[in-house]
Amino acid sequence: MLEGRILKGIGGFYYVYTEEGTYQCRAKGIFRQRSLKPLAGDRCLIELTHTDDVEGNVTEILPRSNALIRPPVANIDQALIIFSVHSPEPAWGLLDRFLVMMEREKIPSVICINKDDLAEEDDIPCIERIYGKAGYRLIFTSVSDTRGLEDVRDALDGKVTSVAGPSGVGKSSMINALAGTDVMETGDVSRKLKRGKQTTRHTELLHLWGDTFIFDSPGFSAMDLPDMEEADLAGCFPEIRPHMGSCYYNDCTHTHEPGCAVKQAAQDGEISDERYGSYTEIWNELHDRRRY
Repeated sequence: MLEGRILKGIGGFYYVYTEEGTYQCRAKGIFRQRSLKPLAGDRCLIELTHTDDVEGNVTEILPRSNALIRPPVANIDQALIIFSVHSPEPAWGLLDRFLVMMEREKIPSVICINKDDLAEEDDIPCIERIYGKAGYRLIFTSVSDTRGLEDVRDALDGKVTSVAGPSGVGKSSMINALAGTDVMETGDVSRKLKRGKQTTRHTELLHLWGDTFIFDSPGFSAMDLPDMEEADLAGCFPEIRPHMGSCYYNDCTHTHEPGCAVKQAAQDGEISDERYGSYTEIWNELHDRRRY
């Protein structure tokens, strides 16, 4: 038996990275009986079909530390969320939804803002005010001149990281730069639609160096809210959490009640207007979904 990690699954085959090499494997029928689908990132045991073969069978999926549905990955240490300053224009509400999903799964997030060479005077201070104050690590990069890539390498080192972001922000170019070779197809931003052309078509775990792995998953242009109660949403905003226990009402929703410490913190500038606006928008959407 060999222990390894599943890099990707395509056409019924799972490609498993081990210290001995990468093997093309099939999953045994027992997984179908258990309704357990192997995911990229799964730690597993494999048996080789022949001693000198490069093929084998996945015999066991080892316990997962976490698992996501979108992207369908397992055992990630952190998320690297890549957005661009411009081209395409950032949709911050989409970023906030992704951050909520990661916070709910207790997965730390690092925000990478690429194409900072296109930034206008107020862009970077505004992003720092909104997301730096919220407690997230921010890395500003320009893949075209390699600026900031050492900071990204430092953030990834020794971890399994899920990389996500809208199409066209430079994810594939960044991954190629980090890997030192063209492992991902790159695409341009559509001039007509002002959004990126999707180049990644499946979730894949890429080995960079040592114990450093990254997932690249298809670019997203929309993010469905997770299956959660609106009462759990405030805990998914790091800058809201410290104020949650100080409201007048124990069951405060932080949307309309008097004596709300969260609303007061927003008024005092401790929580940005943008993030509080995202909170109320997502809260209302969760509330309406539960009603209907």
